[in-house]
Amino acid sequence: MAQKQKQQPQNNHHRIYVLQLRKAESIHCLKEPHHLMCYYDYATGRTNRLHPKHHHPLRRLFFLLSSLCFSLLFLSLLFYSLGTEQVLQVERNLQAVPKPPCSSMQNNSVCCDRTSFRTDICFMRGDVRTNSHSSSILLISSPATSNITEEKIRPYTRKWEANVMSTIDELRLRQVADSRFHKCDVTHDVPAVVFSTGGYTGNVYHEFNDGILPLYITSQHFNRKVVFLILEYHDWWMTKYGDVLSRLSKYKPIDFTSDKRTHCFKEVIVGVRIHDELTVDPKKMIKGKTIRDFRRMLDDAYKGRIKYIERIDGRRILVPVQYLPTSSTSEVYRPKLVILSRSGGSRMIENEAELVAMAKAIGFQVQVLKPDRTTELCKIYRELNYSDAMIGVHGAAMTHFLFMRPGKVFIQIIPLGTDWAAGTYYGQPATKLGLWYMPYKIQAKESSLYREYPKGDPVLTDPESVGKRGWEVTKKVYLDRQNVRLDLWRFRKRLVRAHAYLVAKKRNQNAH
Repeated sequence: MAQKQKQQPQNNHHRIYVLQLRKAESIHCLKEPHHLMCYYDYATGRTNRLHPKHHHPLRRLFFLLSSLCFSLLFLSLLFYSLGTEQVLQVERNLQAVPKPPCSSMQNNSVCCDRTSFRTDICFMRGDVRTNSHSSSILLISSPATSNITEEKIRPYTRKWEANVMSTIDELRLRQVADSRFHKCDVTHDVPAVVFSTGGYTGNVYHEFNDGILPLYITSQHFNRKVVFLILEYHDWWMTKYGDVLSRLSKYKPIDFTSDKRTHCFKEVIVGVRIHDELTVDPKKMIKGKTIRDFRRMLDDAYKGRIKYIERIDGRRILVPVQYLPTSSTSEVYRPKLVILSRSGGSRMIENEAELVAMAKAIGFQVQVLKPDRTTELCKIYRELNYSDAMIGVHGAAMTHFLFMRPGKVFIQIIPLGTDWAAGTYYGQPATKLGLWYMPYKIQAKESSLYREYPKGDPVLTDPESVGKRGWEVTKKVYLDRQNVRLDLWRFRKRLVRAHAYLVAKKRNQNAH
């Protein structure tokens, strides 16, 4: 349930009243609780003109106090101006955040926000109880309640894709007046969020974009005091993402379909919000959370597991090699480059060995990483978290740029026919995270399709027109059957620039 925004505390601005002094008029300053009031006295000003050579001690004291008072006025005005601008900026930021539908719903009600193109989300507040037998969540209302409603929702973030949405379990959100047949078996004193791990789950891009990130967006403001109810529950998914879920909720997730008990809540959110591809929009977040905050959450989630793995592996370092003190001050810094290698006959780098040799010659320490569906996610996180640069061919594995630290380099190799997807799904989000994104768009001669099609074929010369034939054609031609043989001389320019940037950045860090 979207919580009511807390009323912002009033700011006690220090008001300053300044009255102009005329010659020979005395000034008096009084410090009030919220302001400094200074005024002049006409009477004394008219009767106390003294010749300079006959200054009285009280006159000297007056001038001293006057100087001090003006100094206080100036400093107060300075800090007031700075503080006011900061307050006004905060107010402008708060006013710029639009209130989503259902943000001011009443108790004992159901409200659904269906305005988003990507997802529906419903809120229930009051005496809310689960009933998995009927795929329902019930709001127990008094018999006198009018406008009894029923809503239906499939809690998944691909709302516009009818085919995949048809595979998601549908929930009925019902208001009922009789609670005798729905006694509480488990009563919770925290809210619940209901979501599905169905759909495209199994593809790492969709697991993060359609699941983990929306779950973070929807639930992080509860500070782990929330229960997750999962539709299409998969044990393997829980094994893979259990560490992450533990940073969003301190309670064991509930398999909604298999758990036949009646769980009772005061608030339930059915569905999750999504902002854009692999990102978090701070303008739509409580407390302005960003994608970098999400990444810090991943850091916390995997920290313990990484320490355990390194202990088992016999490692003794928990920080990148380049940040450890070296035995020789003259030792050359070699940034760590990770190459995400593909296997399975599609979008592979055919001359990968030559790429590795060239990168080493430029000055990188190189690691080739070949993750698959069985690779433990925290192991991938460990390697990329410690890396300075990553290279990979466009595909779902590029989602792992989320594991890199801001300020590092991400080089995405873009095969023919994948320009828009590469930029939209990975390039733009990587930039928002703070990476230096360096796209490398291959030429026709670097594609394996160059050996299959005539030189003038639209597949090579006009991929955009081929893409207009539909997703299935794009997938069949450009995603399932295309490999890459890099023009190493051309690609070398990217690596040299990345190496120079990383070395310069390291030099600046050492200088400070």
